[in-house]
Amino acid sequence: MDKRSGRFPLPLLSGRASEVRLAVRVTSAALLAFALARLLGFAHGYWAVITAIIVMQSSLGGSLKAAIDRLLGTMAGALYGAVVAIVMPHADGWELGLALVAAIAPLALLAAIKPSFKAAPITAFIVLVPLSGQTLPPLAFAFDRILEISIGSLVGVAVSLVVLPARAHNLMAESAAKIIDLNAALLNLIIESLLAGEGRPSLQATHATIRAALKKLETAAEEAIRERRSHLTELPDPEPMVRTLYRVRHDLVMIGRATVRALPAVIAPSLQAPLIELRAVLPDFLRGGSAALRQRGNPPSLEPAEAALRNYGAAMDALWSNEVIRALAAEEAGRIFALRFALEQLGQDLRDLANRIGELAGPRAKPGG
Repeated sequence: MDKRSGRFPLPLLSGRASEVRLAVRVTSAALLAFALARLLGFAHGYWAVITAIIVMQSSLGGSLKAAIDRLLGTMAGALYGAVVAIVMPHADGWELGLALVAAIAPLALLAAIKPSFKAAPITAFIVLVPLSGQTLPPLAFAFDRILEISIGSLVGVAVSLVVLPARAHNLMAESAAKIIDLNAALLNLIIESLLAGEGRPSLQATHATIRAALKKLETAAEEAIRERRSHLTELPDPEPMVRTLYRVRHDLVMIGRATVRALPAVIAPSLQAPLIELRAVLPDFLRGGSAALRQRGNPPSLEPAEAALRNYGAAMDALWSNEVIRALAAEEAGRIFALRFALEQLGQDLRDLANRIGELAGPRAKPGG
């Protein structure tokens, strides 16, 4: 990687620094797990290697969860599978089939109820039907699997912590910045269509992209919460940022519904100047907030956006005082007031968003983040 440009020399890897770092961590964890398993006398060590690869996630918080889930599932499956192997005949044929049902069915139900135990049925099967050439008693074989999986889990977490570490808060901030950029583009598109005297364009693809980005943000926030609970970061609780971005999205959905058709011709000229001002400052504030998140800087000033929203409200008040809006059909008038309400709500949520960005500009992750 070129330290000056932040890019990789190969064109295919340009802009994929996080993916390359993850690949380095996975490779490092696999090699270290293999070396440790061989050093401790395991015949092959592949379970430790497989576990280290599975545990390695895009952030430390994700790796912690994967390691805990893997250990829980392995312990439950190995011990229960060993018990079934001891008490039930399972040499071949229908006896083996009954033993498999007894071993897998309860653990499959457990995994369905508690996804953290999804590895349990697999481990029980491995203990009940070991690889050819395996001569250890079931209980000893189960403890071997638990030990080997533990090695892989610990190696995965350790490598996540020290080899090109990625903190979930940083991934969350990047996801939030992407969502804010998408919201800026969406808002600009809606206001542009109003100024052009057109109805709202089709936004299904845009909303689908934002929904997918919000789901990714939620995942990163869960991992960030796990890092906070493990005292691996001093950054603030990520939940308020997630809630605020959901509210902003809801505001934009309301604005979109209120602008499904063009503004009535009788009021469009009076609202043109305020809308032009809104188009200039609201997306600009969002883009500035996105940049601040990526740079861990302070949010941009909200005053221009608030002034533009006040001017739009004043223009609406003037139309009401001249009874222009009262002359409209009830449906049209309701839509215009819904737009005003949605914009006012957006202003409040943008202030919350500025506060959330300011919080993330404060404390930093511990060294290595």
